[in-house]
Amino acid sequence: MTALAGKVAIITGATGNLGQATARAFHAAGAKTVLVGRSAEALQRLYGGSGPDADRMIASGVDLDDEGSARALAASARARFGRIDVLVNTVGGFRGGKHVHEEDLATWDLMMSMNLRTTLLACRAVLPVMLERGSGAIVNVGAGAALAAPAGLAAYSASKSAVLRLTESLSAEVKAKGLRVNAVLPSTIDTPQNRAAMPRADPSKWVAPDAIADVIVFLASDAARAVTGVALPVFGRG
Repeated sequence: MTALAGKVAIITGATGNLGQATARAFHAAGAKTVLVGRSAEALQRLYGGSGPDADRMIASGVDLDDEGSARALAASARARFGRIDVLVNTVGGFRGGKHVHEEDLATWDLMMSMNLRTTLLACRAVLPVMLERGSGAIVNVGAGAALAAPAGLAAYSASKSAVLRLTESLSAEVKAKGLRVNAVLPSTIDTPQNRAAMPRADPSKWVAPDAIADVIVFLASDAARAVTGVALPVFGRG
């Protein structure tokens, strides 16, 4: 598969379950990848075992909650590969379980920081490079809960809903300039952590990380060249 041959893609959250699946899928599709995370040890363990790779850049110690760190990431990626064609924002987090009047404000701040602010700052960092070339694709990761929030998940759902509004507005701003911005909306992702947290649930109804990654590859590829401003549900059997 060479759907992304010659493309340079930044993948944030590359040490997470979805980030790892996305990194594998982009490598298989022929892309050059910039794999982003905070932990140098985790990145090295996952991606550095075979030594230096001309088509892979490991970017550790990146704090996407900090605008300077995000801009430095984009500058480093451009310096290494000369271009940035794709940004995939898989970095994020989950907290919840309490009703709105009981949930700590710290949880609201954390969800907005982990899910919205990191996505916003990564987009802002790569946009000048993409706009200069007149091409590029951004894929953000929302959640099914952004469409219909269940009880106890208001902070998480609101932060993911904000990612959708960001995606829509950004798409409207840059589509005439050759850029595309879309989002995927996974339901519950089949991860070891979710299986441990929900032992009575039926994981066969969840969506596998590699299935989501395949959709992200499509949205980043020229096959989706006419698709922008979309929030695509990826629910599996759920």
